[in-house]
Amino acid sequence: MAYGTYRGLFSPAWAGPLAKVVVLLLVGYGLYQNRHLKSLYLVMVGLLLNTAVIFANGGHMPVSAEALRRAGLGDFTPIVKTKGDAVHALLDETTRLPFLGDVIPLPPLRKVVSPGDLFILLGITGVVVEGALRSSRPRLSRRVQALRVLLLLALVWALLLLRA
Repeated sequence: MAYGTYRGLFSPAWAGPLAKVVVLLLVGYGLYQNRHLKSLYLVMVGLLLNTAVIFANGGHMPVSAEALRRAGLGDFTPIVKTKGDAVHALLDETTRLPFLGDVIPLPPLRKVVSPGDLFILLGITGVVVEGALRSSRPRLSRRVQALRVLLLLALVWALLLLRA
């Protein structure tokens, strides 16, 4: 929907909020089905923080122009300013809960994230650790289990860096 909005096929006024509701329902269902994984509670906290700021701001995630510039994404500011993006809105003095918006620049990754995104990332990392520990056979030593977890985490971080 974001691409369709950028191309002028959909109105950002309804496409962005509709896409967010669909995603929230699907993610919420997935979280519910996997509630036995305790790390997913961090994902849930992040999702709730992002949901709060999005709904407080009319269905759009506020993003800081300064954070965009610091992350090397200054060219994105005019698109957000003209509401050509179905997902984001430029953070200004009327923004509600501005500290929960995309205000944390990550220049090495050329990304701007929110506090909720960080909770989600921590939760996903925790799920990887939980999964690695649960799948370990009892006959493996603690050292081997720890090495296995570190390798899985390194793989997750490498994939995240390659995505950037």
